[in-house]
Amino acid sequence: MALETLSPDWEFDRLDDGSQKIHAEVQLKNYGKFLEEYTSQLKRIEDALDDSVGDVWDFSLDPIALKLLPYEQSSLLELIKTENKVLNKVITVYAALCCEIKKLKYEAETKFYNGLLFYGEGATDSSMVEGDCQIQMGRFVSFLQELSCFVTRCYEVVVNVVHQLAVLYTSNKNAPKIIETSGVHFQAMYEHLGELLTVLITLDEIIDNHATLKDHWTMYKRLLKSVHHNPSKFGIQEDKLKPFEKLLLKLECQLLDGMIFQVCIEQQFDCLNGGVSVSKNSTFAEEFAHTLRAAFANVETKLGEPSEIDQRDKYVGICGLFVLHFQIFRTIDKKFYKSLLDVCKKVPAITLTANIIWFADNFLIQKIPAAAKLLDKKSIHTVKLQRENFLQQKAQSLTKDMQSYYVFVSSWMTKMESILSKEQRVDKFAEDLSNRCNVFIQGFLYAYSLSTIIKTTMNLYMSMQKPMTKTSVKALCRLVELLKAIEHMFYRRSMVVADSVTHIAQHLQYQALHTISVAKKRVISDKKYSEQRLDVLSALVLAENTLHGPSTKQRRLIVSLALSVGTQMKTFKDEELLPLQLVLKKLDLISELTERIRAQCDCCFLYWHRAVFPIYLDDVYENAVDSARLHYMFSALRDCVPAMMHARHLESYEVLLECYDKEIMEVLNEHLLDKLCKEIEKDLRLSVHTHLKLDDRNPFRVGMKDLAHFFFLNPIRFFNRFIDIKAYVTHYLDKTFYNLTTVALHDWATYSEMRNLATQRYGLSMTEAHLPSQTLEQGLDVLEIMRNIHVFVSRYLYNLNNQIFIERTSNNKHLNTINIRHIANSIRTHGTGIMNTTYPFERADKFNRGIRKLGITPDGQSYLDQFRQLISQIGNAMGYVRMIRSGGLHCCSSAIRFVPDLEDIVNFEELVKEEGLSEETQKAARQLDSVLGDLTRNFAEGTEYFKMLVDVFAPEFRSPKNMHLRNFYIIVPPLTLNFVEHSISCKEKLNKKNKSGAAFTDDGFAMGVAYILKLLDQYQEFDSLHWFQSVREKYVKEIRAVAKQQNVQSTNQDEKLLQTMNLTHKRLEVCLQEFELLYFSLSSARIFFRADKTAAEENQEKKEKEEESVKASNGELPNSMPADPIVK
Repeated sequence: MALETLSPDWEFDRLDDGSQKIHAEVQLKNYGKFLEEYTSQLKRIEDALDDSVGDVWDFSLDPIALKLLPYEQSSLLELIKTENKVLNKVITVYAALCCEIKKLKYEAETKFYNGLLFYGEGATDSSMVEGDCQIQMGRFVSFLQELSCFVTRCYEVVVNVVHQLAVLYTSNKNAPKIIETSGVHFQAMYEHLGELLTVLITLDEIIDNHATLKDHWTMYKRLLKSVHHNPSKFGIQEDKLKPFEKLLLKLECQLLDGMIFQVCIEQQFDCLNGGVSVSKNSTFAEEFAHTLRAAFANVETKLGEPSEIDQRDKYVGICGLFVLHFQIFRTIDKKFYKSLLDVCKKVPAITLTANIIWFADNFLIQKIPAAAKLLDKKSIHTVKLQRENFLQQKAQSLTKDMQSYYVFVSSWMTKMESILSKEQRVDKFAEDLSNRCNVFIQGFLYAYSLSTIIKTTMNLYMSMQKPMTKTSVKALCRLVELLKAIEHMFYRRSMVVADSVTHIAQHLQYQALHTISVAKKRVISDKKYSEQRLDVLSALVLAENTLHGPSTKQRRLIVSLALSVGTQMKTFKDEELLPLQLVLKKLDLISELTERIRAQCDCCFLYWHRAVFPIYLDDVYENAVDSARLHYMFSALRDCVPAMMHARHLESYEVLLECYDKEIMEVLNEHLLDKLCKEIEKDLRLSVHTHLKLDDRNPFRVGMKDLAHFFFLNPIRFFNRFIDIKAYVTHYLDKTFYNLTTVALHDWATYSEMRNLATQRYGLSMTEAHLPSQTLEQGLDVLEIMRNIHVFVSRYLYNLNNQIFIERTSNNKHLNTINIRHIANSIRTHGTGIMNTTYPFERADKFNRGIRKLGITPDGQSYLDQFRQLISQIGNAMGYVRMIRSGGLHCCSSAIRFVPDLEDIVNFEELVKEEGLSEETQKAARQLDSVLGDLTRNFAEGTEYFKMLVDVFAPEFRSPKNMHLRNFYIIVPPLTLNFVEHSISCKEKLNKKNKSGAAFTDDGFAMGVAYILKLLDQYQEFDSLHWFQSVREKYVKEIRAVAKQQNVQSTNQDEKLLQTMNLTHKRLEVCLQEFELLYFSLSSARIFFRADKTAAEENQEKKEKEEESVKASNGELPNSMPADPIVK
């Protein structure tokens, strides 16, 4: 049916020759080919993105990060579920206490340590005014109150832990046993109790070392006494002062007297009402001592070794527990005490936090003086001597250690990249996971070792008040860089690490479950059931169940507590127990890998050692090749920021951050950026001025420092900004070159060359100054000429045809010239506004008065000479006006060439408003419209500027008081004669040795004559004289006569007379030529002043124009529109 509707013209399509089918197949084939290519292209894009985005992350650019800490919402009660209710309760209580201690420790480390440490920071002594100290302390009292509550809570938890352990390990025969504890050692409980005691020790040490806090506290108490004497003056109610004073006294006693730890261990642990007995519980005392010795044995072997993980922190806890044991039970193991002190020889000091360093020997001697008396003084002195020796040895070995770690860390990073880049093999999956696990742990061990060396060395130097050598500072800063390099390495491969950590944790859980399963089967197979055996079995089941799930802190804690019960009665063989313990240690590390890496690589302590930063920057500047390490140092300096946010003594922690930011940036500018800017500028200047005799710059003799490495650095992240060294130096050079070019515009070429050199040598993208580039023969400035126009017209000669002014005479070996290009450059410099102020009425009035000032000069010039000079000067002024206009057009045309159509310029402001753009954009559009309007107006208007000069002065010249000028045209012929004689004389002097008064052009005279004739409306009168015609006839007649005489004398062969005739002929030709040139110049000049019309004709024309404009305004069209000749 469709075919029948077709027109007859398409009937031929009914014939099917198969071409349509062929065409369709071709198109289908092409489409298939396109799809294949497009699919492969998309796959390539996907692969490329997967490689770049998925695997490698940028530490300084990424807005997000992965947190790998395992997490679940199950409570302890949900996790601890076995059929053994008693065991459930024991494990639940102990696990809850351990979790409570972890929370307290976290709160102390984040909030209280930092709040105390940063007290008094952020305000220099110079900026502090009287009363600031008291205000800071006033803000800080609420923080101290919170700290007091925290410490009280810690005391309660310590008492509770001791009670819970004492109840389990009771020596009371009458009391019922909760569970059999003969082979059970809850190591985790003691470790956690040690951590809590370490927190209290740290708080004591921070406050004890904080002189500013104590000073401010004293000043605050004095202020309170003043308020107490006159409360009404301060607007405080007296009844509120007493409770506040009591609070302050309580805070001072509890916190500021250095007794936080001491009060804790001196608490009443025995219940007075017949409850828990602690001090007389011999079983608990033995268990306490046994666990301490076991813990110390594990710690001592690892201290100072490459495999050390957290043994130093545990050692502090063990010392705290030892003092607690002594305080409760009043017994002392001298051998163990001596062993604890002996560790100080290996570990002379331990950093508790930031810059707080702790000496175990001082602590043990101070807290247990009775035991200290048993030691000989020599051994105590030896420990202190060992500390000083350690520092000396460390200072000598630092550089060597740094080089060794440089190799270790570089090798580890290569291994890390290699192992993470490979795809995991299915057949060797377990082996690959084991390798990855070992590499991750090795990275953490390196981080721990580096952190320990840096903190211990720096803090020991500060504590012992000994100066560090520059070599030591540089080495320590290199170690800081290595520490941050490890952190960055883990971060860069976050995606792969995250994937691997999950698999490794599962693999380790599987290994632990396998070992526990074997032990459980062994227990089940033994048919001798007892309560103790059932406890073991329940504990193993609990450990198994807990390991089936995410490896959270709570689950791992429960496993540890469960295995404390489950490992009794030799459930595990020795060859099974040690690997199990190792697997669980690895599981702890891997599960908290990123958290532990972040903690070890945290360089917050650098805030207290920031005095090393200038030395470090000087070293970076001297070794520009390694400039990329700046990223690591700034990353380390950024670590201080989160800690500073807990400062409470200022209005806001932002004040402290700003102060720190300002300090670091000032040091960076002084020791690196400004030095770099000056050096680059110096290098560019010396390179551009190599033609001068400068210092020796031969790199083989004086060395070479390639500073270009700084410009290849990526921007450095610091606070909420990026420090772009390349942009900073570029801006400095742009600013310097621009400012210096504006001061001396003639140096534009030098600075332009320096810009190009900066781009070629250092890759800096310099900005053009866009200042007018002056020519080398710049000459006088327009404004200078305008200010001294009367001097200019008398000292310069005008050339009408070339539009050029030439200096009349000069003491130099050259004459200055001024042409259109100079004028155009000056207009670009000062703006087009000066074009409209070129010939003011004041100057015109000077000219008017100058005509009447004819006098006799001392050099004996005639009145006619003076009159000619005056007319020439008036003409020079006219020529200058013409040149200004030409220069303006030259300048405007170069600027306006970017405007496509001068007749149709769009209004940008209206367009911007229509689009609803911002106010700034509208302002910019308005400015653009104004600039385009000025350019167009200056380009088009003012073509009749000579007419304006005529209109202004004509009435004055033609007035009755100047009737003496009505016959001016009569004096023009003698003036022309005088001018021709003067011109010939000046040109002849050009060939003489003494060139005084020499000149080859003076078209100002022709311009002056034409202008005055126009002012007086005497063109027709002057033309009626036919002066130049008569001059031409005279000279032609004389030339012919001389030529005739020459022919006659040539036959007489009178050589002397012939020479005279030749000279006469030549002189006549020169005179005729000068008259001809004057005639041409005068004719050209007359065109400017429209010499073709008389004053009456011009008035008539003006009248007709006015009538036509009136008609046009009334809606009538004019018949014709006469056009004026355009003069440029």
